[in-house]
Amino acid sequence: MVLLSHTTVPSYLGDDLKIPFYFSVKVCFLLIVVNFSFAESNAVNATKSTGQWYKHAGSAMGTSITIEFWHHNQQVANALIQRVMAEMKRVDQLMSPYIASSELSQINETASVRPVIVSQELFDLIALSLRHGQWSGGVFDITYASVGRFYNYRKSIKPENNAIEQALPLVDYRAVTLNPSARSVAFEKEGTKIDLGGIAKGHAVDSAILYLHRHGVRHATVSAGGDSRILGDRRGRPWMMGIKDPRGEGHIVSLPLQDLSVSTSGDYERYFIDQSGIRHHHILNPKDGLSASLVRSVTILGPNATMTDALSTTVFVMGVKKGLNYINGIADVSAIIIDGEGKLHYSNDLVRPERQ
Repeated sequence: MVLLSHTTVPSYLGDDLKIPFYFSVKVCFLLIVVNFSFAESNAVNATKSTGQWYKHAGSAMGTSITIEFWHHNQQVANALIQRVMAEMKRVDQLMSPYIASSELSQINETASVRPVIVSQELFDLIALSLRHGQWSGGVFDITYASVGRFYNYRKSIKPENNAIEQALPLVDYRAVTLNPSARSVAFEKEGTKIDLGGIAKGHAVDSAILYLHRHGVRHATVSAGGDSRILGDRRGRPWMMGIKDPRGEGHIVSLPLQDLSVSTSGDYERYFIDQSGIRHHHILNPKDGLSASLVRSVTILGPNATMTDALSTTVFVMGVKKGLNYINGIADVSAIIIDGEGKLHYSNDLVRPERQ
């Protein structure tokens, strides 16, 4: 990937932030400042074109799903929307720990007794998750569910400290055994549970975008909760996406994007605040089984949503300093972190050299 140029963003994004422009991945060079004549020309061309934008909002995988793409045939576009939604639901049926018939639920039910043979798709995603566990030194750990299953955010329930302490020895990604030849998964410790909530939605988004691309779509975005993947630009303009204010309405940062993926993990997604004023949310630190509290949100930009989904969770647990060091060592990936005080922090590739 070749860096062509960069420019400074408006002041409300922070004086130290730059938006690099890459040929196919990363943040687009075009800024929020609109060239009205250019926009008007695009509008005229879009009107003359035989195609149009198709949008759909639905729900799957326990979150909201949004789909938007350009197509010249309404009948085909409607069929593509149905297929994308079906793909999201298929992944959920395969990987949800809340669906008793899912392969993942069968693993959690049986893998501590005997190896469980699973589909190649699920096997590969578990294998990738374990590699993320290794790369992050155990910060990303799908066995966090051994503790996480005792939380109930809808009912504002946090497990007692002794229950967390008893379950913590089961949180160990290294105790998940994979057999590639048999395509099986086994647990070394009885009571171990896994959850792919930190990577499965990104995988589903990638799968949906690849399906649209294979069927001729060249301008699209698919989002599942905080995970999005963008295909192409918005027909001559960038796609605009915002980073939510974790403690208020609206967006703290708006980014012009094309051909990349964006994932945001925040402490405002599934949470409750107890009588002591402590915020308990779904992103747990595998080391202590408690909600990670070093930052409020993490946004990762990268080439695919499976990667950015896992990395946003990882960096959220790591915190600002360790998280930025981690991301700065990964090619083609950027990070924007909002710390516990609401201050913005950026990976090195988004900071002007003279301010680093």
